[in-house]
Amino acid sequence: MSAGGSRLRNIGVILAGGVGTRVGLTIPKQLLKIAGKPVIEHTLASFQNTNEIDEIIVLMAPGYLDDVRALVSSRGFSKVTTVIEGGRTRNDSTRIALDAIGEEECNVLFHDAVRPLVTQRIIRECVNALRQYEAVDVGIPSADTIVVVDGSIITDIPDRARLRRGQTPQGFRLSTIRRAYELAWQDPNFAATDDCSVVLKYLPDVPIHLVDGSEHNMKVTDPVDLFIADKLFQLSSSSVERLAGAAAYEERLRGRVAVVFGGSYGIGSEIVAVLESYGATVFAFSRTTTNTFVEDPRDVDDALGKVYSDAGRIDFIVVTAGVLTTGALADCDDDTVDEMIAVNYVAPVQIARLGVQYLAETKGQLLLFTSSSYTRGRAGYSLYSSTKAAVVNLTQALADEWLDLGVRVNCINPERTATPMRTRAFGEEPRQDLLDAADVAQTSVDALVADVTGQVIDVRRPVTAVVGPASGAGEGVAVQAELREEEAAAEAAREHQSP
Repeated sequence: MSAGGSRLRNIGVILAGGVGTRVGLTIPKQLLKIAGKPVIEHTLASFQNTNEIDEIIVLMAPGYLDDVRALVSSRGFSKVTTVIEGGRTRNDSTRIALDAIGEEECNVLFHDAVRPLVTQRIIRECVNALRQYEAVDVGIPSADTIVVVDGSIITDIPDRARLRRGQTPQGFRLSTIRRAYELAWQDPNFAATDDCSVVLKYLPDVPIHLVDGSEHNMKVTDPVDLFIADKLFQLSSSSVERLAGAAAYEERLRGRVAVVFGGSYGIGSEIVAVLESYGATVFAFSRTTTNTFVEDPRDVDDALGKVYSDAGRIDFIVVTAGVLTTGALADCDDDTVDEMIAVNYVAPVQIARLGVQYLAETKGQLLLFTSSSYTRGRAGYSLYSSTKAAVVNLTQALADEWLDLGVRVNCINPERTATPMRTRAFGEEPRQDLLDAADVAQTSVDALVADVTGQVIDVRRPVTAVVGPASGAGEGVAVQAELREEEAAAEAAREHQSP
């Protein structure tokens, strides 16, 4: 801790000095677009959105500093204080970063810019670990057997239970990493590919704590990595945090105006109730209560125009309306095909097109709904699954398209939820197998007040799973886990009409 008891500053150093020669690019790979955005933008967003990070320094490849500065300015990365040229090697870049940081004690997290899928959880755990340790690394177990070779001959096969695959960030107290490099630079034979190895070699008495990484926290190095990372972003989901009590929600929502299409029953009506309980003004539209057909742009335009005329603003537009007819595609008639596509996909498109002008005035948010079946089409649900996949793609595209307008676009992905409509369709089901519509509504409101965009936000029932010992690593432990996408998708045959 610094003088006076205040916590140390936490500085993220983004190492972006590579030029992508292995990927065969003419520009640095950190500027290549993945999921519609430059790789480095994804990375910077993770650090920007982590509350524990106070400042970000970027070390960029020569000749591209202005590109990064323009990106930082246009995307509002307020924590980025410095964009400077990186060094010829990783160690040279570390030296430049240490000089830029100065002498005041702080925590420093070095991260590869080309690991764009790093999560806020990993960053946060690194920062938290630095309260106790002076050096922190990130790693994951190896599912593969690791062999040691001499040429083409295997000389050793280490016990993989003791091996981890290293990732970043790597975190340090500034004084620790600075001292390690001071000793290293005195060594004429010094060579290292990462910073933890420098501490391990030159400050062997300093323990290096390991934070659990993630298989998704991959490094974009080879051409196939670009494809894999892009697919991971397409299928990625996130969560949003609950605010600290009703007063915090009321501060964000009182005086705001929300429009909910599909707000007469189920999740839609629960969203209306939650928003109103926190002081928002809510206008609900549906076929049954207002004779509003969401697939008809004239009805949508009339609804939005009426709200704007009455309330003078629109802060949130929520679309929960949807229809599901099961069966083989060849057995569907024209009316069924038209309705499924119109309500599940064309309606969100039209609502987005007609609603953006209002949301741009308030820097508001469009909130859409998908289904767990969006990740994989299922027999008997071809139209439903494909339209829900299209909604996810629409969310991601509009989030990028509307970024400069300040309009956020997110998508809720709930698993099977208890609603009156579901009971009518499927009869009584074990209550413990279903989400409560009120819980889905609360998560939806959490998304509305969160400063995120382009996210698919999962709502899952927590389950307790027992993880057994891996390679003799110890006894199994009980952990809280979420139902995985595969389980939810396998249950797609029981999906219902409105999310």
